[in-house]
This record gives sequence, C-alpha cells and structure tokens, in this order.
Amino acid sequence: MVSACAELARRISGFDAEQCRLAGLAQAAASAQGRPLLYRDFAPRRASGEPHRVLVLGGIHGDEFSAVVVAFQWIERLKNDRFQPYQWRVLPCVNPDGLMAQPARRMNANGVDLNRNFPAPDWEARALKFWSARTGHDPRRYPGPKAASEPETRWVLEQIRSFRPDAIVSVHAPLNVLDFDGPYNPPVKLGYLRLQPLGSYPGSLGDYGGDFLKLPVITLELPTARHTPSADQSARILDDLIDWIDTALRKPG
Repeated sequence: MVSACAELARRISGFDAEQCRLAGLAQAAASAQGRPLLYRDFAPRRASGEPHRVLVLGGIHGDEFSAVVVAFQWIERLKNDRFQPYQWRVLPCVNPDGLMAQPARRMNANGVDLNRNFPAPDWEARALKFWSARTGHDPRRYPGPKAASEPETRWVLEQIRSFRPDAIVSVHAPLNVLDFDGPYNPPVKLGYLRLQPLGSYPGSLGDYGGDFLKLPVITLELPTARHTPSADQSARILDDLIDWIDTALRKPG
C-alpha cells in the first residue's frame, strides 16, 4: 500500500502520498501489470431505513489524473463527515498501469480502453464494428479482444456484483460536463458541472450499467485532466450529488 501511494505521488503533481496512506485503502485485486487495485468502504453515519449504496470510480482512463485526485478528496471528506447517510465504496484509481505508463495513457497495460470493455449484451455485435467505423481504429479507444477481457474490468464488475450499488459515479476529464445514463431524472448540475448528455458507447460503463443493469450512472467530466478542482469545488459536487440521491432515489424509511 505504501509503495502504491508513493507511486501515485511521484506521478501526480501536488498529490500527497500521506493523504493516500491515511485513506485506509484495502486491496481487492491486481492490474494487468500486478499493481494493487484499491478501494475504501464507508458506512453511513446516520440513516433511516436501508441506506443508499453508491459506487465511485476514479481513473478508469490512466491519463486523467484529476479524476484520481477528486476520488481521494471525496475519501477525505467521507472520512470526516459525521452525518453522511449512505454506504459508499470508492475505487480511486481503476487503471494504475495506464497512469504509471511513460507517458501516461488512456488505456491499460494491454492497450484496452477499459471504458469500452464492459459486457453489454450487444458488445460482440457492436463494439469492434463501432470502433472501426466511428474511430478509424483509434488505439486510444480499442474495446479489447472480447468483453471483460481485462482484469481491471472484471474487478469493477465484481464490485458491482458484490456491493450492489443503487448508483454509480465515474469521474473523468476533460470535457467539463455532467453526463448521465440509466433510469431516474438526471441531476441538472453537480457543482459547476452542467448536464450535457454525451450518449453511450458500446461497452462503456454507461452502456452496461445504465442501459443493461438499469442503474443510474453519473459521469463527471472535469474541466482538465491534469489540474484538479479545489477541495471546495469537489465538496460542492459531492453535496449536490448527495442532494440528488436523496430525492431521486428515495427509498421508503
């Protein structure tokens, strides 16, 4: 764990290795190159009835450093929030191999875009054809040789299966918008991010989670990949997210 935090600190300018070490992360699996895939669970501090369960993913694309840092900012906030009402699982860096590559890259160590590798029912029929026709075989968006071919993808799928989230939040950059897939009315804004649906792609998390599993998938597209929002800006996004969950996903108490 210490070595993983030190790696992240060396790679991401301004990232605090001590904050990572104090995050209380646990290892559940390993990446294609054997790096630890880490997570942190938070139980509700106050709840009436069954609490909502929220899964947060950072760094599916290895060159989106700001997404990883925001996930750690949220971990810090949740650690110290005495009143938060939900069950959270935070995966701060889903693609450590892509992040640690020289230079950092969107894909994992096997050259697969993890956000095109989720096993939607039409993956076999559409994913590779879409990649060819719409991206001209762009290597940054290669969906893989088959659905769920990558250890990182399979790890996220296991988190969805075991944690049983009511909502999934995936942090990306740098489009500076809020995207949404799945049921329920989407949030109009989260912090300074405004709703601008981007559509789903074969094998994306929005395609798999939103369209197939019928879970709300909220995608935060931060303004830049390298410059992280302030802790205050991240907190406002989180506050608005909690407000939206409270109203849109209300369960009987």
